[in-house]
Amino acid sequence: MRTALNFAVLLLALGLCESLQRGYVGEEPEPVAEPSKYGSLWPLPQKVQISDVSYKLSSSNFRIVDGKLSYADPSCSLLQDAYRRYFDYIFGLTRKHGPKSGRTGPSELTELQVWITSPDTECDGYPSLASDESCESLSFFNIQLLDLIYYIVFILFPLFLGLETFSQLVYEDEYGVKNVNSSEINDFPRFAHRGILLDSSRHFLPVQVILDNLETMAMNKFNVFHWHIVDDPSFPFMSKTFPQLSQKGAYHPYTHVYTPADVKKVIEFARVRGIRVIPEFDTPGHTQSWGKGDFPCENLLTPCYSGSKPSGTFGPVNPILNSTYDFMKQFFKEISTVFPDAYIHLGGDEVNFSCWKSNPDIQKFMTDHGFGQDFSKLESFYIQNLLDIVTTTNKGYMIWQEVFDNGVKLTPDTLIHVWKGNQQQYQKEMANVTSSGYQTLLSTPWYLNRISYGQDWQEFYKADPQEFNGTETQKKLVIGGEACLWGEYVDATNLSPRLWPRASAVAERLWSAMDVTDLGDAWNRLSPHRCRMVERGVPAEPLFVSYCPREYNGV
Repeated sequence: MRTALNFAVLLLALGLCESLQRGYVGEEPEPVAEPSKYGSLWPLPQKVQISDVSYKLSSSNFRIVDGKLSYADPSCSLLQDAYRRYFDYIFGLTRKHGPKSGRTGPSELTELQVWITSPDTECDGYPSLASDESCESLSFFNIQLLDLIYYIVFILFPLFLGLETFSQLVYEDEYGVKNVNSSEINDFPRFAHRGILLDSSRHFLPVQVILDNLETMAMNKFNVFHWHIVDDPSFPFMSKTFPQLSQKGAYHPYTHVYTPADVKKVIEFARVRGIRVIPEFDTPGHTQSWGKGDFPCENLLTPCYSGSKPSGTFGPVNPILNSTYDFMKQFFKEISTVFPDAYIHLGGDEVNFSCWKSNPDIQKFMTDHGFGQDFSKLESFYIQNLLDIVTTTNKGYMIWQEVFDNGVKLTPDTLIHVWKGNQQQYQKEMANVTSSGYQTLLSTPWYLNRISYGQDWQEFYKADPQEFNGTETQKKLVIGGEACLWGEYVDATNLSPRLWPRASAVAERLWSAMDVTDLGDAWNRLSPHRCRMVERGVPAEPLFVSYCPREYNGV
């Protein structure tokens, strides 16, 4: 009996091994790929009508030009650079702009006219949370065929969004000829804040990697780069006011830092693609790298005690010293001049109180101020002082949800960033924040550093930041969300394939109408969109078993 049982177990094990080798165990059913009536548009515009009438495009005859009634400034290089960039996307990066042919076919499209409708073209301006991307007041994206000329009508910063959509309408026929169908599209984003968070502290991200990601963000109509630039492991931001922060706190003071020129380059690269750059300098926790510098940073962190003696280790920022706030005033004054966006992310999450509890000076301060043993009150004391400092720089601030949860007094324009809990918990938090009258954005279901086998993009796609119990007034306080890629296991070698096209699912959720939820149609559009990113040089990982007409050729 035992021999028979052992033999049966052996057969079962062999069968399991064979199934694993063939990839059968846990394998998902293969999605049925069918052409979408919307082609490969991603994210899906608000209103789309694509006719069956198609027109050919050739690189020798087609041009992207300013419309005759456009307010475009001929000296605005931002426009011309965008035209060249999208010409290359349409016809391939290796194709040259050939001489214009004198002959065109009867159904050949020769021009894409861009009409800037605002007298103030904002050529030197920066996008903001208040940037109007709506077609309701600006005819942001209205595209149709007129005498074999497409035209797009919008103000400046949505220009990039419109050009991206046009480029996605272009397709190749079986002979490799570029075509575009007569279409009418009216478009605007559902949410104003559509962000990607990258962590450059746990692993240093070379500037080119950041720039490449900004390019891919524009392909997916994200408009906020949340730069989690420093944290416990390293301080790569090179401060002019306190150069010792990066000299001591970076992984390497020369090779693993972001110089002022680097930061300026990132901000400008983002600006000309309609993307905001919001830096995060998280305190009082997540600051171990801050305390490695010499004076005046040497007393910035709290000395921890073991019994009655210092242990030689340090905890969060020391909230009881005047020198702490003097440092923060100077530091954030510099930050406010380096980063032009109206907001700074101030963090405020995951503060470990154990070091504060061990320090006798902190204990005395707690007693003197009537805080008892409630160290969240001490945290609130620090945060309140920091918020007052940042307010003097004329910047708004974003904070992680713990600051709100701990009852810190906040200004009405504070943005609360929700990141904790399961679905039920984050939906309750969204309801609590908005019922208190604050604007909020969601990241909890979109931590893309958490990976699993299978098509997890579908779960990202199904999550909705307005799906909670609340009034319509509360729902309007939700400004959007961010997909986060934390850096414990991410560096330049795997950032793009881990992020894309999984983040694309978040992009459509934050852009398209609330009722755009069909996973089948999403698959049918996202799969060719992923191939389009691959063709443009982005190493976006596969969604499932498939192939791209033009595969990724490596670096």
